[in-house]
Amino acid sequence: MPIGRAIERSQGWHRRLTVPQFTVVTGLLVVLIGTLLLATPLCSSSSVGLWEALFTATSAITVTGLSIIDIGTDLTTFGQAVLALMILAGGLGLMAITTFLQGFVVQGTALRRRLDRGQALDEFGVGGVGRTFRGIALTATLVILLGAVILYHFGFDDIPNQGERLWAAVFHSISAYNNAGFGLWSDSLERYRSNGVVNAVVMLLIVTGGLGWRVTSDLSTQLLRRGRGRRRLSLHSRLVLRTSLLLIAFGAGGLALTEWLNQGEIFTGMPWPERWLTALFESVTARTAGFTTVPLSLESVTESSLLLLMVLMFIGASPGGTGGGIKTTTVAALMAATRSTLRGREAVVIRNRTIGDKVVLRAVGITVGSLLFVMAMALLISIASNLNGKDSFTFMEMLFTCVSAFATVGLDLGVTIELPRFGQAVLMVGMFVGRLGILLLLSAIWEAMTQEQIHMHRQNRIGYPNEDLYV
Repeated sequence: MPIGRAIERSQGWHRRLTVPQFTVVTGLLVVLIGTLLLATPLCSSSSVGLWEALFTATSAITVTGLSIIDIGTDLTTFGQAVLALMILAGGLGLMAITTFLQGFVVQGTALRRRLDRGQALDEFGVGGVGRTFRGIALTATLVILLGAVILYHFGFDDIPNQGERLWAAVFHSISAYNNAGFGLWSDSLERYRSNGVVNAVVMLLIVTGGLGWRVTSDLSTQLLRRGRGRRRLSLHSRLVLRTSLLLIAFGAGGLALTEWLNQGEIFTGMPWPERWLTALFESVTARTAGFTTVPLSLESVTESSLLLLMVLMFIGASPGGTGGGIKTTTVAALMAATRSTLRGREAVVIRNRTIGDKVVLRAVGITVGSLLFVMAMALLISIASNLNGKDSFTFMEMLFTCVSAFATVGLDLGVTIELPRFGQAVLMVGMFVGRLGILLLLSAIWEAMTQEQIHMHRQNRIGYPNEDLYV
């Protein structure tokens, strides 16, 4: 009898999954399918085993860009196409795709469940998921095609074979818009360092994808309303645009200044216009994209510049975008909370609007949880490297790689391919957690440990007396 009851309960397990749990399960299934595909001879050479395929698939689904294989030589053209599809699946929003698929599994969804689903998706209100997903897909298709056309005709015009040029334009356009950082060449985009068209197109694709659907939809609405009376952009859109521009300018100016003061080698021999273009590109790509036009290593980049890049990587893109990191709005909320505290205000105010306590608490939780997770990754990789005799890595190199993995950036100092498999496994976990979000993963684990959801909701309604704490 107990066995029969267990079988009966297991048959409907997928219908009892919450949104966070369903997202995690779907993500793992997609990574598994991608691994099996990339490991086949149709997609890769004999040098790509299951481990290499697993790492590459995880990096693609999480739109990170870290790799332990050479994409241009170890993968066939069909394998590169499969990789591009996985980048699209992860970049257009693993959560969006998951929620869209959940409609086929969970029937009779109540309004509260739809609201919960919207929160996990970073959605607005209770609108239809299908309509929003179609808008995301249509916008991505138009932007990617436009970027590919420009790269084909004006960017990669040094590639004589038209078929290779077309595929290079399409692949890099997909990778840039989705902030993936995968390239067909082992030197990323170093050969196009002085090519203004390639730099401009890739940067615009990165920024557009990183802004998020909410902002691009708001901007497109403003353009369509021209002549019919405009309304102001939402606070979210204005905050994202302002913070993104400030971070890009801060990163470009900071890189140029620190490398000049410390006499770094990254800009050696470059004329000043090319230096500023390179600094601007690296500032943009550090916001979770992963492309680079200069070789990155401790020998070529000063530690102050690496620290600046880590800050940009950790902040990342914006909510609902194709990038990772703790998000620009999280940093904006924390800065606003700090300013309010210093001014003695009881409420957090941004541009004459009061921000709720839940938003501030969420920002604090995301930041602290992410910091602790990155430090745990660095500790594990450091231990694994020492046990395997790989003591050639500095802590700066390992920490940089961990931040790059968790923020789904893909910038590498040559550490990833040299790590033992345990260290690479830590990076895979970091990429997966970073793409899903630390709070969503913790929510999935907590809900799995809680047997009675009703009891959990009742506990949330319990109030407790206040007590002072000195900080």
